[in-house]
Amino acid sequence: MKTRLNEEMLNNMSKDLGNWRGPFYFNRKDPRLIVPKMNPTFGQTLNFANPISYLAITALVALVFLVSII
Repeated sequence: MKTRLNEEMLNNMSKDLGNWRGPFYFNRKDPRLIVPKMNPTFGQTLNFANPISYLAITALVALVFLVSII
């Protein structure tokens, strides 16, 4: 029961317009790294309040750069 309540609360956080800055999701209270977009048919996005999201983007850019050199 508690897990379902937390899941509903997290889903409500990702639907709150106050947590979106343009196309970017930014919510320090949300522990998830990957969250659904406002319209779930468009997929998922990163929670840019989570520092790991910046590490993931940096790693992805470095990987693309390294592959392009080879």
